[in-house]
Amino acid sequence: MAEQEYFKKALADFAFDAAAGDAIRHLADLGLSVAQIAEKLNYPVKQEKIGKVVWEHFLKNGRILREEPGNGKLSEEYTYVTIYDAYGKKSFQRVKLAEYGGEKIVFKEIIYDPALGKFSDYLLQKCRENGKENSYFTCTFARIRREEPETFAALMGALEVRDREYLLGLPFEEIVYHQLDRRIREIAAVLYGTKKYHGECWFLKSKEKVIL
Repeated sequence: MAEQEYFKKALADFAFDAAAGDAIRHLADLGLSVAQIAEKLNYPVKQEKIGKVVWEHFLKNGRILREEPGNGKLSEEYTYVTIYDAYGKKSFQRVKLAEYGGEKIVFKEIIYDPALGKFSDYLLQKCRENGKENSYFTCTFARIRREEPETFAALMGALEVRDREYLLGLPFEEIVYHQLDRRIREIAAVLYGTKKYHGECWFLKSKEKVIL
């Protein structure tokens, strides 16, 4: 019975991914939040399920890291393609799309000083120097939500609706590292301004770890 249930679940997951997975991942890459993706889909899908698909996608493509940036560990992104043999029999082949990381970096630690200028401008400059794919922000939202609910509510309340919606739609783990794309830069700047959030910005090319 257990094997039957496992097979049914695997089949259901495969059917769901074939029907909606690519659309969800594409919309996530465009920067849409889970709630916005739910509105765009042609049929109803629970936001929790969408959030899981987006989360796994971001982990696979390096947009979110579970390990500290620059730790020297490789992460790889794979997909499955359909192939047919000479008799038309269909099978699936695992193909590597990309590889991330691999270089161990010793970071220079910098405690951010307001004398350096407006924090949002500072972040933008650093991201331009390093590239979005080499710039990360430490996210401890899951821990704060569990251990400091009042602080978490204050942090979320300081954000624009669309940015708060983006964060709340993702199933954040204890500590992860999110690429400093435009949205995360804006979020980081607002959180810094509250003086209630303590974290780091990681810049791999310049080998800098900026402590907030």
